[in-house]
Amino acid sequence: MSTETIWVTQEAYDRLVAELNRLKNEVLPDITQKIANAREEGDLKENGGYHAAREEQGKTDAQIRQLEDRLRRAEVGEVPADDGLVEAGMKVTIRFEGDTDTETFLLGSRELLSMDSSVDLDVYSPTSPLGEAIMGKSAGDTATYEAPNGKKITVEIVEAKPF
Repeated sequence: MSTETIWVTQEAYDRLVAELNRLKNEVLPDITQKIANAREEGDLKENGGYHAAREEQGKTDAQIRQLEDRLRRAEVGEVPADDGLVEAGMKVTIRFEGDTDTETFLLGSRELLSMDSSVDLDVYSPTSPLGEAIMGKSAGDTATYEAPNGKKITVEIVEAKPF
C-alpha cells in the first residue's frame, strides 16, 4: 500500500466511506452465507459454488483493504475557488514548450473522477514532478520540471478550473 496522501473532497470521502460500509455490512455477510451454504452441500473439492464464493470473498477483502488504505491516506479539502490558480482539485490544461497541442488533466486523485464515470481524464498527483512544478501557477505562467529520464520539460499553464 502507498504512503502518499491523496486529496479528496468531502463528497468523495463520504462516498468512499459509504462503499466501505456497504462492502463490510452487506456484501461480506452475503458471501459468508454463500460459503456456509456451500459447505453444507458436502465435498468441497468439486463444489463450484463454494469456490466461486471464496473467490468473491477474496476480491471483496482486497477492495476493503484498498478502501481502508485510501481513507487512511485521504486529506479532505474544499473544492478549490475558480480563481485560475493551479491547486489540487483543478482541471488543468497545459501546453508543452514547442508544441501547439494542449493536454488537460485532473490534479488530484482518482477518487475525484469516480464522481462521474463519463469523465475521461488523466490524473496527476500534486506531489508528482509536474504537479509540484505547476502548483500555485496561473494561466500564462510557465513551469519547468525534471522528467524521470532526467530531461527538463517546460510547460505553459493554459487554464485551471475547478473539477
